[in-house]
Amino acid sequence: MKVTTYIAQFLKNKGVDTVFELQGGMITRILDELNKQGGFSIVSMHHEQAAAFAADAFGRITNKPGIALATSGPGATNLITGIGNCYFDSVPAIFITGQVNLNEQKGEKATRQIGFQETDIVSIVRPITKAAYAVNEANQIPHILEEAWSIAIEGRPGPVLIDIPMNLQKDEITDIENRNRTGNIAQSTDKTQLFLNELTHTLKIYKKPLVLAGHGIRLANETDRFIEFIEKYDLPVVCSLHGLDAIPFNHPKRIGFIGTYGNRWANYAMGTCDLLLVLGSRLDLRQTGSDIDSFSKDKQIFHVDIDNAELNNRFSGCNTLNAGLTDFFNLANLSKNSVRNNKEWVSEIEQKKQQLTDTAELKNIKGINPNIFIHLLSQYSKQAKAFITDVGNNQMWTAQSLELTASQRFLSSGGMGAMGYSLPAAIGASFALGKAPVVCIAGDGGFQINIQELQTIRRNNLPVKIVIINNHCLGMIRQFQDAYFDSCYQSTVNGYSTPDFEKVANAYEIEATTISTPEDMHNGLIRLWEKPDQPFLLNVSLDIHTNVYPKMMFGNSITNMEFENNIK
Repeated sequence: MKVTTYIAQFLKNKGVDTVFELQGGMITRILDELNKQGGFSIVSMHHEQAAAFAADAFGRITNKPGIALATSGPGATNLITGIGNCYFDSVPAIFITGQVNLNEQKGEKATRQIGFQETDIVSIVRPITKAAYAVNEANQIPHILEEAWSIAIEGRPGPVLIDIPMNLQKDEITDIENRNRTGNIAQSTDKTQLFLNELTHTLKIYKKPLVLAGHGIRLANETDRFIEFIEKYDLPVVCSLHGLDAIPFNHPKRIGFIGTYGNRWANYAMGTCDLLLVLGSRLDLRQTGSDIDSFSKDKQIFHVDIDNAELNNRFSGCNTLNAGLTDFFNLANLSKNSVRNNKEWVSEIEQKKQQLTDTAELKNIKGINPNIFIHLLSQYSKQAKAFITDVGNNQMWTAQSLELTASQRFLSSGGMGAMGYSLPAAIGASFALGKAPVVCIAGDGGFQINIQELQTIRRNNLPVKIVIINNHCLGMIRQFQDAYFDSCYQSTVNGYSTPDFEKVANAYEIEATTISTPEDMHNGLIRLWEKPDQPFLLNVSLDIHTNVYPKMMFGNSITNMEFENNIK
């Protein structure tokens, strides 16, 4: 069987029906075969980075590897940010790159390059992939594809890259042996039971328990059992950025979003709880603050994560369980008698919330309050199957105030923090959801990075509802410049500009409108959803000095957060 035929049939057998790509000479044979085989949505993007982000989102929604293809040289290197995004955010993906013919590769020679666009992409991406393969003979393909698929999804998911020379793509595979991997090794039941016994004992003693819900809950497909668990044991929940869709916004056990820009009351709960159960989250710097001693003082931390390297990483002395959450929930039959009544603790957190809600943080706001807008956007967007944010102020306002339902997903770039993520990721998410409506939320800066993908949306007639939170600057860095650089706005306001986004959208035959006052919000959101099956762009114009509050104060504890007009 020809290599390209085997690749197409392998993907079909794994249930892959969508691939993202930007055509180039060294992948022409593969794309031609996918087209001949039929049954694939071959989504042509306008930049390889965008193809990688789309594959990332597809992988997040389906929990199967998203697939992106690129040609050699600049095509392959343009994938790198998206590959890193998958790696840091634990997203299963397979990236297939074309490479120059074997006889055009420099090998061990000192020369920089022999073949046109020859680039050793495998060496470049090894630090940000779970595996990277340079294929050098056709018979390697069956084993490499099977291994790559397994590696991408097993344990802590992540990206794999396969680099295939152009001449090998037309060769025949003569050894098609089934070399399926066995998959994950089962976790020790005894270790899990010991961990749960200790948790049971601690729940009897401690008065302020709290659960931190991370992305690992979604990765394990365990949202239902997670909800059952926290309801059964009366445990309040805070969410990491990627854990926002682990629990519905209106669930009575949900407290809020934590972190550098977390809800003030949620950070209070995180900082003052005496028992913290972390499920599938990393406890990184932006979640806990840099003051480790203050955070861990008088606090017992129980941490469950499938990646052993994340356990007792920044914090030592935690009670840890290196296991998948499926294994945890399989044995999590704690005694109801072990759980205290947490009403007093929850009431304490609620009092903190009432002192300063998310919509009251910006008291002196001019024009549209972004937190109020996000609440309204949520209420108008019940038809949306997913919300996808970019990176920056738009991301934090959304995380603070988005009202997700049980059936809605939330996607964002976390560890990489890649501006330009939301628009192509919305494309990937919509395809993964059967071309269902999704909401793309972006800042004006991030939106311009992959603005060309408006054409992909229009060409595929995707119902992507684009919301640009337009503060006419690079707002998060501009706020940082206010705090630490005497309001010197180099490259955030000075040397930066935005186009007329309505005109840009119209050029791509996408309807659009702009709102700039609180009175405009309802009409703008009605326009956004007037045609649910069509794309639309809503440009939300904010005052240039609209900041994000609260914000964790640099070098301080998680509970020490800035107020408006309290800039250091």
